[in-house]
Amino acid sequence: MDGAEDRRTDLHVESFNLTRDGSVDQYGRVADKRKTGGWKAAPLIFGTEICERMATLGLQRNLVIYFTTKIHMSNSQAANMVSNFVGTLYLTPFLGGFVADAYLGRFWAIAVFATIQVVGMMLLALSAAIPSLRPPPCPANPYIPCQAAYGYQIGVLYVGLYLIALGNGGIKPNVSTLGADQFDENDANERKHMSSFFNWFYFIISIGSLISITVFVYIQDNVGFSWGFGIPAAVMLLAVVIFMAGSNIYRFKAPQGSPLTTIAQVAVAAAWKQNVGPLSDEAVLYTGPILGSGPIEKLCHTEQFRWLDRAAVPVGDLEDDETAGLPVSAWRLCSVSQVEEVKMIMRVLPIWASTIVVWTALSQMETFSMEGGSTMDHQMGSFFSFPTASLSVFELINVMLILPLYDKLLVPYVRRFTGHPQGITMLQRIGVGLLFSIVTMLVAALVERRRVQVATEYGLLDKPQETIPMSMFWLIPQYFLCGSTEIFTQVGQLEFFYNEVPDRMRSLGSAIYLSTIACGHFLSTLLVTAVNRATQRGNNQGWLTDNLNRSRLDYFYLLLAGLNAANFAFFLVCARGYKYKKVNRDSANPSSSTLDANQIKDHGELKGDEYI
Repeated sequence: MDGAEDRRTDLHVESFNLTRDGSVDQYGRVADKRKTGGWKAAPLIFGTEICERMATLGLQRNLVIYFTTKIHMSNSQAANMVSNFVGTLYLTPFLGGFVADAYLGRFWAIAVFATIQVVGMMLLALSAAIPSLRPPPCPANPYIPCQAAYGYQIGVLYVGLYLIALGNGGIKPNVSTLGADQFDENDANERKHMSSFFNWFYFIISIGSLISITVFVYIQDNVGFSWGFGIPAAVMLLAVVIFMAGSNIYRFKAPQGSPLTTIAQVAVAAAWKQNVGPLSDEAVLYTGPILGSGPIEKLCHTEQFRWLDRAAVPVGDLEDDETAGLPVSAWRLCSVSQVEEVKMIMRVLPIWASTIVVWTALSQMETFSMEGGSTMDHQMGSFFSFPTASLSVFELINVMLILPLYDKLLVPYVRRFTGHPQGITMLQRIGVGLLFSIVTMLVAALVERRRVQVATEYGLLDKPQETIPMSMFWLIPQYFLCGSTEIFTQVGQLEFFYNEVPDRMRSLGSAIYLSTIACGHFLSTLLVTAVNRATQRGNNQGWLTDNLNRSRLDYFYLLLAGLNAANFAFFLVCARGYKYKKVNRDSANPSSSTLDANQIKDHGELKGDEYI
């Protein structure tokens, strides 16, 4: 009798130590929380991300200078080239997220796409190192135009850049998601650490960014772009090695099939039954079985987008087949949870749309603000010239100072008044960041107006190559405020789009968040082109010319401040009507049920899908 009781106790302890969210170890067994995941796996995720960030940002931050000084592009061409590249960099995560969710899983998607990025970075380094792959230096005579890159020179540059963008598309949506997967959502103790993980993940990103825009940018400016691009390529290779080293302690979630197929099935099933009358009884909706492999959330039915509920209504022969337990076509009848998955994607779209313009504003820190800074006095004392591309260090100093204080002091303090686990909601956090973006653009406009005023006082309006006797450190406030914007908006987006999309579409959710950055940069390109066309009349060369001293960049910044203010009002409307995700954790959700003795009696052979 005592032996049986001890056996039951052992089984209970064993069950308690196994994850309940469908995650498995590298052998396909239900993951043991004592040996895998949690903060044990986080350092390797952080190590991978810090190397990836150093490598990618080490290229990105100084590209506008490389394009203008080595490839001989104009200011507006270089700004648009950078905006298009960065936009693509943040749009390819849709492909990487889809491949991870549907086919490869997050681990192998990161491994494959990171290797592609390494190849692209090597090509870019070769482009900078081999003289025949770039134009010759500009002639000493300023009246003789520089020769622009052509043919295969542009070809190699483009192939390298867009292989980097493609490879990064499989890393960005999956690294943070894989990191969050290391915490079991059905374990209250582990779930409360997830928000802290996102804060510290962004903190680690900031450390990598700080190294890239100081050390790497210094190398690019003072040693050369061949070394400045080659070293980041080596660091990216190191990121792949670090990532693969953690395979024995990661928790894995198997791909659940194409999320786009589910969306299409719900749309087709709802359209096929468009003549079904108003739905007044939730009980008539089909609740399962849920198709696909692996555990899936049992989502609560919601009242929004009721027209989609038709997809879950059994009618005619479908009703008879369901009653008889016969197979039902997924293109004609979907479960409530599948319908709710589509509703969840539709609910986050207005929030997605209302966070695009903020990235249009922040993208100016990588282009026009940097170009303006290059005309100013860089000196720090008698011996050191501060690199223009390192201005973002002040943005990162803000993040590295404020983010730990936010996580350790502000959140517990605010929680006492709000009762919310994170102090404020995810949407409130994003909203605070949007307000900071408005202030950032207003400050940028004031500093730019002062820069042109100094240029006028010293007769330098028509001498864009001359250094304006005004310290570049006047730009510190706008970069510092940019950091405040990112602390609230970007980390808030990261957490929001992870938590508010369906469990099996989380890589896609991260891609949706990253696409706001992509769309913001593409919108910047369109805005620059539209503003130039609208303001070029007669002898007026427009607001944004090659000679920044004759430009009206301050007007452009004020325009962005106005657009961000209008966008903030739009965000408030969207946030006010948003309904947060609800999961029925007490229902027949396999991922939250208790494992029985038969399921854990031989844990060495138990596979992750054997308790579904």
